Amino acid sequence: MHTTSRRLFPCILSRAPYRRVRVGMALLALLLMSSSALVMLLLHHPSANHHLDAVRWWAALSVGGLAVITLLIRTGWSERLRDPSLTLVQMAWTITSGAVAYVLAGEGRGVVPSVLAMILFFGALGLSPRQVVGIGLYAMAAFSVAVVVSPRFYATTFDVMDGAYAAMILIVLAGCMVVNLRVQQMRQRLDRQREALAEALAENRALAMRDELTGLYNRRAMVELIQLECRRRRRGQGALLFAMIDVDHFKRVNDHHGHAMGDHVLRVFADALRANVRETDVLARWGGDEFLLLLSDIEPRSAQTLLERTREAIAALPVPNAPPDLRLSMSAGLALHLPHSSPQETLERADQALYAAKDQGRNRVALAPELQPAPVDDAPAMPQAARA
Repeated sequence: MHTTSRRLFPCILSRAPYRRVRVGMALLALLLMSSSALVMLLLHHPSANHHLDAVRWWAALSVGGLAVITLLIRTGWSERLRDPSLTLVQMAWTITSGAVAYVLAGEGRGVVPSVLAMILFFGALGLSPRQVVGIGLYAMAAFSVAVVVSPRFYATTFDVMDGAYAAMILIVLAGCMVVNLRVQQMRQRLDRQREALAEALAENRALAMRDELTGLYNRRAMVELIQLECRRRRRGQGALLFAMIDVDHFKRVNDHHGHAMGDHVLRVFADALRANVRETDVLARWGGDEFLLLLSDIEPRSAQTLLERTREAIAALPVPNAPPDLRLSMSAGLALHLPHSSPQETLERADQALYAAKDQGRNRVALAPELQPAPVDDAPAMPQAARA
């Protein structure tokens, strides 16, 4: 039974999530209208009222109109409109139906205000404040006509009871408008608070992912990106290389010029790196004066060329607002992420290559073992007889 219902409900309500909600609300309105029509028919049995045919026509048109609206929503036809839920159409139809019901109900018209209140409370939740006022004024106009027409329909005079009903309807309409406007204000305030919260969360997330000094990704964000890229590479999507980059002699900058100048140098260095790498590459401050560059979908030789070009650009870069003798250079270690290696292993090889570049005199790019050319044996081959 449970499995059957799970299969049946999507067929009735639609499999599209947004349309399913709209169809569900339209079916609820149709159910309420059908219940109201049933009550009217019970009030107007043949022995009690000679307007039974009119009530039957009213019931058929009221329920049939909402059934057509529900069908338009279920088929998706209404999605081409600005209001795919057809909320205003549904409310205008049910208010008009309620006004006619007030005329036809006769002595039973006291039930109409409660039905009207239910329509306005539930239907106006999806409307803007302007639409709430508009639909409220329309309801007042429709029921004002109904109050005037009702005594004439039954060939009676407007008495105290008619005045009481009219006053009650006016109170219900005014109260519904005020409450709905208040609800709309609360919804708008909540929407603004939700938007502000979303912006604050996005800003906090961005701050949590960025290094405060350089504006680059921080280590935590870079670790997440590395894991993502490594998972992609398991599906065979191009080469992935890690470049560990270090500012040469950065300790001297702090010792001789102070930490404020050291921070300034790191910002200038980060900007220079960012200006010389590709837009598809990911650059992060790994810690202290170390930076990590993630190069994807690039040949190792091209990656080495990019790093050499970046190294030359930084070596020729004057540091603004710094002593003339303060010059920058970088050392880098480049490693290729191998299919069966972990990210930690590739990072370790890139780090070892960086230390090799420092041992070789700095201001250079060193390669991890998997990127180094294979040694060539230059010794001439011995003839077979000599080897024998």
